[in-house]
Amino acid sequence: MSNASHPNNPYYSRTDTTRLDLPNEVWKKVLSPELYAVARLGETERAFTGKYWNHDGLGTYYCAVCGNALFRSDAKFASTCGWPSFFGPVRPGSVVYRKDTSFGMVRTEVLCGRCDAHLGHVFDDGPPPTGKRFCMNSICLDFEPDKK
Repeated sequence: MSNASHPNNPYYSRTDTTRLDLPNEVWKKVLSPELYAVARLGETERAFTGKYWNHDGLGTYYCAVCGNALFRSDAKFASTCGWPSFFGPVRPGSVVYRKDTSFGMVRTEVLCGRCDAHLGHVFDDGPPPTGKRFCMNSICLDFEPDKK
């Protein structure tokens, strides 16, 4: 079931949690060039430029590639890093992790647990209760406000 806000992406669903294992050639056809570059090729948006880096609405953040629920707004915190930051995902398995040794650093990459989209990285300098800082690219996130 495709979301109306993603008419060209038949894989986008906020209810289907079926794992997606599609080649990048398929994703390239259904994603914008900007989203494809970050989500599928691991690029990063510039700090302080994304639409959610200082966003404070109440609701849920979803994967902009596949619609998977990723983070709740009550896990978001103000960070000086320039990207939206969360102290934990919405549920176990909503994100997965991979060792990233690019740029001469050792980091932990955060991927969508449904489609393996690159979301950002997680660091050990976040607030309680987890001490984690999930530093995410805004372009990889969709936000749905809570219903009143």
